[in-house]
Amino acid sequence: MDIIQLLPDSVANQIAAGEVIQRPASVIKELVENSVDAQAHNIHVSVVDAGRTSIQVIDDGIGMTDTDARLSFERHATSKIRQANDLFTLHTMGFRGEALASIAAVAQVTLKTRTKDDEIGTEIHIEGSRVISQEPAACPVGSNFNIENLFFNIPARRKFLKSNATEMNNIIQAFERIALVYPDISFTLHSNGMEMQHLKATNTHQRISDVFGKRINQELVPVETETTLCTIKGFVGTPQSAKKKGCHQYFFVNGRYMKHPYFHKAVMSAYDRLIPEGEQVSYFLYLTVEPESIDVNIHPVKTEIKFDNEQAIWQIIMATVRDAIGRYTGTQSLDFDQEDKPDIPVFFPDANKDVKAPHIDFNPSYNPFKETRGTSGNDYARPSAKGWEQLYGGNISDFSQKPARPEGALSQSAATERTALQFTGNTPVTPLQQSYRGRYIVCESSQGLAIVDQHRASQRVLFERYKRALEQHDAHTQKVLFPEMVQFPMSYSEQLPSILEELQHLGFDITDLGGGSYSITGIPAGLGGMDATKLVSELVTEIIDKDTKATEEVHTILAMGLAKRAATPVGEIMSPEDIESLIRQLFECSIHKYTPDGKIIIAEITDEELTKKFN
Repeated sequence: MDIIQLLPDSVANQIAAGEVIQRPASVIKELVENSVDAQAHNIHVSVVDAGRTSIQVIDDGIGMTDTDARLSFERHATSKIRQANDLFTLHTMGFRGEALASIAAVAQVTLKTRTKDDEIGTEIHIEGSRVISQEPAACPVGSNFNIENLFFNIPARRKFLKSNATEMNNIIQAFERIALVYPDISFTLHSNGMEMQHLKATNTHQRISDVFGKRINQELVPVETETTLCTIKGFVGTPQSAKKKGCHQYFFVNGRYMKHPYFHKAVMSAYDRLIPEGEQVSYFLYLTVEPESIDVNIHPVKTEIKFDNEQAIWQIIMATVRDAIGRYTGTQSLDFDQEDKPDIPVFFPDANKDVKAPHIDFNPSYNPFKETRGTSGNDYARPSAKGWEQLYGGNISDFSQKPARPEGALSQSAATERTALQFTGNTPVTPLQQSYRGRYIVCESSQGLAIVDQHRASQRVLFERYKRALEQHDAHTQKVLFPEMVQFPMSYSEQLPSILEELQHLGFDITDLGGGSYSITGIPAGLGGMDATKLVSELVTEIIDKDTKATEEVHTILAMGLAKRAATPVGEIMSPEDIESLIRQLFECSIHKYTPDGKIIIAEITDEELTKKFN
């Protein structure tokens, strides 16, 4: 009995939709890319309930005839290519002919479209790959797609969609990726009737500023180079703008957004030794290459691209970015006002004579407390004051015979006093002194020696303090002298209000100025000297990356992030009083052996282990 059979088109389309249409953002990406290919000058996107209820994309492109409108929803129906060789000379965003068929398989679709040569357009309704109706309709030139009830016939897929905030974040990211590469097209984005983005046609630099705020202009350096392999244009961040979270990093190739970890490494290699380890910079790099030298037909979402000359382009990217940074960091000439300047004579040495450094004569054995004769023949007189030796309680000449005590070492009496120190409470160790480059605190315990990592100990103490402040809302705020501005992308808008409320419980004073801009007028007490803008930006990005709404988890992320940044840095020399205070507070914590992220704070060496070392 034969068991292999062809699947119905509706089932095949649903299977294909699983790869092409993963979430509402995928629908917007495909439809907006089609609008770009249709030569639209204005594209309007509107969503309701983060795309769950409806997605509408309207453009003023070339539109479709009634026959094309019907055929466009068939699998592998496309106007972009005609033969296999066309895959290697692509100049359009789409080419596979799967997007509309996949969308129609999992949603209820209404399309109104008209070309400029037709007096009347056409309206077609499709539901689950089944054409419900098609009839003439009055509509402007272009296309109007209305997608409703996405995944209505695949409950499992609809059930596993993320929260509205997360899905809206993905929609905005997909929208921005296309808007950034086509600045000559006007884009608008509405969510639940509220305008979120209105991007007018402009140039690339202004489009980046419109999307991410004017502040980013101060952080970008232009990049441009042209070679036989590729042309690279765009902008990269300055070394001073480096941060751990919240960087905007985009690669575009021939007008298409792509993800490329290998090229990302090329960019970051250009910043070697210019930015702290673990930090990143923003970049917007637009590559133009010959279409036949790349392959975009790797995955239906078309964000993975293969290059024929990856290694060579890697070198070009790194050299180009490094050159841009070098020009930015180069010394700039200063044009001072020359009026009424003093006439300062300039010494021009005789080119025929060697200029010698002046000779400095000194007596290396000079002691002000002894009568000595200098090498230059001048006599050094003994001080004339009487009884000065008694001021020092002994023969002052003995000072020259005693070796100097190493910096940071304790005298015998001081060491005895520190060892005898007793803490109140249940502190099981007694700090002796700080050792090894200001990183560890050596303590005496009942079992031997306890080595405490001062940075991690401070991190644990601050974590519990900030966590308590979040829970009890009793943090203290320290006003800043001048308010600082922070700009967040529109993709953060759904989650920002709740996050900023928690930041205020930590002690931050933040005011919404509109348009994604916020003013920081206060920071938690004790954080003076820190970059408030960078700190707030990284904390907010960290929570959004974690994608959580649970209050307890948000508190943990905020407290941990702030504690890591505010903890006593490695290498800082602490006073004995600060050491005692830190050790006491550490052992008052609910957990004192590990940091909030599970790293060990205290390492113990027993008396037996020490004895074995000396046997």
